[in-house]
Amino acid sequence: MQIVTLIAKPGGLDPAAAEALRNAWGGGSLQWLAPDEAAEFAVEAVPGNHWDVWAEMQALGIDMAVQPAEGRRKTMLLADMDSTMIRQECIDELAEEAGVGARVKEITARAMNGELDFEGALRERVGLLAGLPESIIGKVLDERIELMPGGRALLATMKAHGAYCALVSGGFTAFTARVGEALGFDENRANTLLIEGGKLSGKVADPILGKAAKVQALEEITARLGISEADVLAVGDGANDLGMLGRAGAGVALHAKPVVAAECDLRINHGDLTALLYLQGYAKSEFLGGPE
Repeated sequence: MQIVTLIAKPGGLDPAAAEALRNAWGGGSLQWLAPDEAAEFAVEAVPGNHWDVWAEMQALGIDMAVQPAEGRRKTMLLADMDSTMIRQECIDELAEEAGVGARVKEITARAMNGELDFEGALRERVGLLAGLPESIIGKVLDERIELMPGGRALLATMKAHGAYCALVSGGFTAFTARVGEALGFDENRANTLLIEGGKLSGKVADPILGKAAKVQALEEITARLGISEADVLAVGDGANDLGMLGRAGAGVALHAKPVVAAECDLRINHGDLTALLYLQGYAKSEFLGGPE
């Protein structure tokens, strides 16, 4: 049995469109998880035009996901930070303060799209930040970093149902510590910016946490918790997330780069982080957590 989930921005899911798809695919009764926002139905088999219909739904502003009914609710969340749990790329915001924003953003975009080696690209970008006062990190956190909508509800709801939540970032510990605490993550892993004499040295501590380290986090944490990789919901947007997205029981590409979305069956392009709750069958009435 497969579950088809339809998710849109609030008010964006036309009941007629949802019912038409359910009827066309011979699905079970339509269950509304949130009025005019999220609904689901079960099907015995997925038609061969799955991705054609997905494209049609995208044009209507609707995300469509198909996944096995069994084991949908996960007991671990493994999340990227930049452009996933927060709206920004931290290194780009630091670069803006350093006056090298355009150059760094270009490198970031190419690295996240898989065009550049992540480790080399990170070292190059960090090198451009040399000489910035350490205090710039707090300034960027306070003035430039915004949480992605739905994050607090995602973590609070999953944790209330016993899930463990880990933040794994190719960014920096100075940011994951603050973001992780604000959202309620149980642990966070990231790279460490090296400071010398109260200034950014332009270097990052070894080893670099990139694609392989995110997979390693998945392996280590699931082993420690005594759960399987099938019990994990992973979410990310960049090429360095592909390893963990491919290994997790449910790997969600959230507003992802094209090269990343192409590798993932679960893609959220219109909804926010609460879409990850709808994918697990949670109704909006079950959401916990306050406003962002």
